[in-house]
Amino acid sequence: MRSALAPGVWFLRAFSRDSWFRGFILLLTFFIYTCYHMSRKPISVVKSRLHQNCSELIKPINDSHSLNDTTWCDWAPFDKNNYKELLGAVDNAFLVAYAIGMFISGIFGERLPLRYYLSAGMLLSGLFTSLFGLGYFWNIHMLWYFVLIQICNGLVQTTGWPSVVTCVGNWFGKGKRGLIMGIWNSHTSVGNILGSLIAGIWVNEQWGLSFVVPGIITAAMGVITFLFLIEYPEDVDCTPPQHHTSDGLEENQHNPEDLGSGPYTNKESSLETPARCSKEPSTQPAAISFLGALRIPGVVEFSLCLLFAKLVSYTFLYWLPLYIFNVAHFNAKQAGDLSTLFDVGGIMGGIMAGLISDYTNGRATTCCIMLILAAPMMFLYNFIGQSGIINSIVMLIICGALVNGPYALITTAVSADLGTHQSLKGNAKALSTVTAIIDGTGSIGAALGPLLAGLISPTGWNNVFYMLISADILACLLLCRLVYKEILAWKSSLGRDRGSSLALTHPR
Repeated sequence: MRSALAPGVWFLRAFSRDSWFRGFILLLTFFIYTCYHMSRKPISVVKSRLHQNCSELIKPINDSHSLNDTTWCDWAPFDKNNYKELLGAVDNAFLVAYAIGMFISGIFGERLPLRYYLSAGMLLSGLFTSLFGLGYFWNIHMLWYFVLIQICNGLVQTTGWPSVVTCVGNWFGKGKRGLIMGIWNSHTSVGNILGSLIAGIWVNEQWGLSFVVPGIITAAMGVITFLFLIEYPEDVDCTPPQHHTSDGLEENQHNPEDLGSGPYTNKESSLETPARCSKEPSTQPAAISFLGALRIPGVVEFSLCLLFAKLVSYTFLYWLPLYIFNVAHFNAKQAGDLSTLFDVGGIMGGIMAGLISDYTNGRATTCCIMLILAAPMMFLYNFIGQSGIINSIVMLIICGALVNGPYALITTAVSADLGTHQSLKGNAKALSTVTAIIDGTGSIGAALGPLLAGLISPTGWNNVFYMLISADILACLLLCRLVYKEILAWKSSLGRDRGSSLALTHPR
């Protein structure tokens, strides 16, 4: 007598071949961008080791420094009094190169095979991340070396974001729901957490390994990308997503010129729903121009908003461990581990932002409200967040959720929603250009934030937080027009619903 089919097999059979491939691509791109962010994080953890209070440490007997030398444990050239400015310059070298490279990365991504482009980018990112750490083993103390490595790393890291978004676009179309994209976008925070934890293992001893190990992992992921990444569903005989109807618009799409009724929101399509369309090859539309992408309603506002939102997020990314180290007086490893709670909050904030924006059909309003709440929470964290470990944990999670929530929503769901505009005509390559513009503008803020923090922090950490709060308010103000249009759309929708109810209640 045979037994019934195993429950696990029933579960496996519930998913089609297309669904398994789509899930695989979603998971692979998640791991790819996790590695990109993991390789960026170690510098923020190692900063507190490059310059610290040497009077609290016991000098080795065979140390050649004089007895009065208070910088004997620091790593030259960061042993000077202007070490914060020097560390800021190292951060800025990466971020300025990243911001400049992002505007042209989408162009290369449209013209090169994504598998080769991503694989090469990850291999080079792993190489330059490792070279920064090898400066410790090679006993390099020249500032230009670390700055040059960061410039090169910043340029090659721009291969990541437009490529993974385009790859996901090829498989799932552009109607990505906020909740699903919020979960997928947690790769940013997961990468930051892994980078902090890995760097924390070696930061107090051989800090070079804090860079070498993430570099090796990133390069290994580049090899996996080369071996397994599938650019298009048609390459493995899967059903391609339905991008648009016969008239060039996505099904159930609103009037693209009416921003108030949600031109960047497609409520019907989803990552979870594979489209049904013919596998017959179709003519690929030409890539949209740079100016054409800027003319899409909402692109400029969201790009400028992301500039200030990313300024705040990346200042925390690069300076939070050092702030905790100096203010709360934890050691370098403890400060790095505690800073990961900010990214835990970021995961929660990204998912929450996507869920709320899906429910309310208001991306801009969701971002604006979270930005409004983030300003007083940053103020409170600076003044009471270090008064106890419980306060610090709670405040870090809340600040991480409110700061990274809008950032995550704009870089994923909003970027994808803007890609549903009729001028793109379902072109995933054009989506790469739109994504590169939005994230490239945001990367300018990412470069400015750590630079300003390095210049302002010698005057006191309070001033750094005032700068962050000001940037947060500016990000909120830039969305006012879009929020107003969304409110008008809600009122119009409510009026139509009431009119329908009255017609049903009092028929003629």
